[in-house]
Amino acid sequence: MIKELGKVSPYGIYDITNNVGSVNVGISHDTAEFAVESIRRWWYTMGKETYPSATELLITPDSGGSNGYRGRLWKTELQKFANEIGLIIEVNHFPPGTSKWNKIEHRLFSFISQNWRGKPLISHEVIVNLIGATNTNTGLKINCQLDTKTYQKGIKIADEDMEKINIIRDNFHGEWNYKILPNSLHD
Repeated sequence: MIKELGKVSPYGIYDITNNVGSVNVGISHDTAEFAVESIRRWWYTMGKETYPSATELLITPDSGGSNGYRGRLWKTELQKFANEIGLIIEVNHFPPGTSKWNKIEHRLFSFISQNWRGKPLISHEVIVNLIGATNTNTGLKINCQLDTKTYQKGIKIADEDMEKINIIRDNFHGEWNYKILPNSLHD
């Protein structure tokens, strides 16, 4: 590790239908704001063109970390994003302890790890280029970009901000499965 480079945080989006991925490489903190920004970048660079008639966006994140089901910042940032794009965002978290079954691990990040195995990660450019050059015999393609924005840790979300989230919880484990509707839509 080269201490001057600091840490990087790759956040990936994997489109199962089209076998394409998008990885946003952050150089700041892995926060909920960074996670939603990564999804936003995917939407504007790939998703919007691929799914022009979409009315909903399905996200299947793990239950912990920056996109954890308990995260207040995660939900408020998703609300802002839903308002921005005018789509319903359906979230189906993998239950705690089951992230190893998330397709993104087996169909995206495993191949990224194989591709950069044994190669010195000496700069942000090298990291982005190695991730972006990852492909497979089954046609996996990955778009990768560097995110130089600084994300603050420890942002607290007030109860009144949580009340503004237009959320519909599923009957089955509503803490993990829910929809966030744009505030322009009424449930």
